[in-house]
Amino acid sequence: MQAIKRGIITAFNPATYLASVLIIEATSATLDNVPIANHIDGTSAIVTAYCAVLFFDENNPNDCVIIAAYGNGAGGFPVPPPGRVVFVAGFQQVASSLINSGTTSTFQISGNGGIPLGALGILFKLSFSSSAVPAHLDMAAHGGDLANTVSLGDLQAIGATMQGVGICPLDSAGKVDIKANGGNCTTTLRTYGYVM
Repeated sequence: MQAIKRGIITAFNPATYLASVLIIEATSATLDNVPIANHIDGTSAIVTAYCAVLFFDENNPNDCVIIAAYGNGAGGFPVPPPGRVVFVAGFQQVASSLINSGTTSTFQISGNGGIPLGALGILFKLSFSSSAVPAHLDMAAHGGDLANTVSLGDLQAIGATMQGVGICPLDSAGKVDIKANGGNCTTTLRTYGYVM
């Protein structure tokens, strides 16, 4: 027989999307390695938050899933709230990195400058100069479609600098790829926010 029980999240692993839950009706029973439903934002699975646990078989505590997470009155609320764009202090992720023409370089973004692991994308300022024209940069989530995500250029004067801002997706490990086209490009990337 199925049942829904109320619990308190006592631990959460964003890498595995598994949690430990103290079941309120059984004050000494903690369940470990409980999966969290995919629709719950990973930043919402906060330790001390209340949760709803669906037991597919009430007699089998290992056959369950967390279907909701919510504040417990005084805490357990994500800050800032989920489904959001968050602004952070500007941070230089890439400093004057030379990317050769036709070459793609990969950069780790999450975990630096206030960009958390699990972020879906970044708000960025990208700038470059080149010793050849016309030159441009393409940027995408690592392994993504460079030709159809972000492009900056074409630079028309040798030694000039071009700058642009935008939003770019991250891969699940928090990385981006940047490819130089038409000339070797000295590239700087700054972030000032992220999307969860």
